Amino acid sequence: MIRALWLIPLFPFAGFAVNGLLGPRVLPRKLVGPLACAAVALSFVVALGAVAGLGHLPESSAGLTVDHEAQRVTQTLFTWMPLGPGKDGRSVSVDWSYVLDPLSAVMLLVVTGVGLLIHLYSIGYMEHEDRSGYARFFAYLNLFMGMMLVLVLGGSLPVLFVGWEGVGLCSYLLIGFWYDRMFDEKSGMSVADAGRKAFLVNRIGDVGFILGTLLLLSALGTAQIQDILKGVPQLGAGMATAAALLLFVGVCGKSAQIPLYVWLPDAMAGPTPVSALIHAATMVTAGVYVLARMAGLYVASPTAMTVVAVTGGLTALVAATLGTAQTDIKKVLAYSTVSQLGYMVLAAGVGAFTAGVFHLMTHAFFKALLFLGAGSVIHALSGEQDIMKMGGLRTRLPWTHATFLIGTLAIAGVPPLAGFFSKDEILWSALSGRGGSLLLWLAGVVTAGLTAFYMTRLYMLTFAGPPRLTHEAEHHLHESPPVMLLPLILLAVGSVAVGFVGVPHFLGGAAVPNLFEHWLEPVMPAAVHAGAGAPLSEWAAMFVALLASGAGIAAGFAMYRGGPRPERATPAVRWVRAKYYIDELYDRAIVSPYRALCRFASAWDARIVDGAVNAVAFVTDLAGEMLRLAQTGYVRNYALGFFAGTILILYYVLR
Repeated sequence: MIRALWLIPLFPFAGFAVNGLLGPRVLPRKLVGPLACAAVALSFVVALGAVAGLGHLPESSAGLTVDHEAQRVTQTLFTWMPLGPGKDGRSVSVDWSYVLDPLSAVMLLVVTGVGLLIHLYSIGYMEHEDRSGYARFFAYLNLFMGMMLVLVLGGSLPVLFVGWEGVGLCSYLLIGFWYDRMFDEKSGMSVADAGRKAFLVNRIGDVGFILGTLLLLSALGTAQIQDILKGVPQLGAGMATAAALLLFVGVCGKSAQIPLYVWLPDAMAGPTPVSALIHAATMVTAGVYVLARMAGLYVASPTAMTVVAVTGGLTALVAATLGTAQTDIKKVLAYSTVSQLGYMVLAAGVGAFTAGVFHLMTHAFFKALLFLGAGSVIHALSGEQDIMKMGGLRTRLPWTHATFLIGTLAIAGVPPLAGFFSKDEILWSALSGRGGSLLLWLAGVVTAGLTAFYMTRLYMLTFAGPPRLTHEAEHHLHESPPVMLLPLILLAVGSVAVGFVGVPHFLGGAAVPNLFEHWLEPVMPAAVHAGAGAPLSEWAAMFVALLASGAGIAAGFAMYRGGPRPERATPAVRWVRAKYYIDELYDRAIVSPYRALCRFASAWDARIVDGAVNAVAFVTDLAGEMLRLAQTGYVRNYALGFFAGTILILYYVLR
């Protein structure tokens, strides 16, 4: 299967082509969903076989480069961009190549495995869509999967960027899938507006990514990721910092970090499977994947590492506070996603890249589970998303309730669920790792407590307490069909079990090795811990984190066990409900001045540029009209003109 890497993204692209071209009119509706699922399933099978082949790699051959020490296989398909001679006279080109190593293997299995379950879930969730929309939806999902797999497998920054831009395009298409609907009556933002917002904010980050890529290409004469990492010592501290920070601008856009996080909560306008696939399990983790893939570059720049760590910690904390005030079930999970992405970025910033990727993997399971569980609730309540109008669903939706509870406990960091192991590893790294500090650790601990609180609040207001359903929701209430429940059950099993592959050393000892760390060891720099220099031992740090999570759960249970409670409109509450007025600030500081500039440019074009052109035309027309008066066609008039001209010339000469 190693030689079949090129097939992994090809299957979803084929599914996109078939469903996109034939689905709306030719294919029977009942084949559209299974065909899309089959395309992803084939990618998962090939990926599984290729990952299994990492244990017994072949020798290098034509089109296949093998690094046995790093357990890395590079498959070069063709030369994509011949760029001519470089500074040293050697020819520079960009190959279209795919790379499989332990890091990309983790992402491949997460993307195809979780993606397959979400595709399966979508068959039931989108069953009420008309035939054309149904085929279009699955075509977009397959296109997204293909682009995400190109991103993961890309052996060079330009190839990776093709997938990077592709998932951005698919995000726009899927967020705006219901482009003729309104999703937020308070803001008045339409679904189409939300799609445009996501697209434009991501483009801001992409500018940084492009500049970083060009800087590295100019400095090192290569865009191949492994060649860049080998050439990092040649860059110097300043160049490495500049390139790392420019790439990080792209990471901030794609992985929704401060200040470019504002698009992700509004992206909940799309169908719930889109939220689960793109904005929880795969696309938004692409930035974290790039940080891990380019770890060697970031380690060479302490300044860049500090910026990454502070940005991640601040994002985690701010987004967690915003999650405590949301009443839309999907927006609570959206801010939770931003917060958890902050955790992953924080881990990368303190040098714990393996811990960040581990949390990426566990988060994919329990966050996809929570989003799909929220979709099951919305599906059962005929589209209702306001948690203030729910309650009492525990007995009415037993399977959805049980799986959602597992996801809630996992993200809250309750042992022995998956979120406990990965979150604890990040918090310990924030305290004792390279560039870690007590302040970053405290931000992580407070975030853990807030996460437990708002997730308990969400669970209590949705499933516990007295029912607060509208008449329409009460009439429509029903458990989801098996095609939607099966993915929930499998993701719940993953949320329980997947954490055991990364049991920290201090918990497992020699008897339970950290399999995940061992798996990534050939390609990831080992985290450097201060050990005895840390203000707390690892056991004490874990206990404090568990205490914070327990306090959050207890507070959420005590405050909301009887249903919604009146909240005093204090300044702090108003600020959190208004999302710190960040959107308003961006509107006044950036959007409004830009619109004013556009209006000025439009007026300048209409009045000055067009006015000048129109003036030339007017003068020309006037001159023509005046000259036309002299062209009468009568010979006597021309003779008179000739005689008058002769007299004037003689007068001028003889005077």
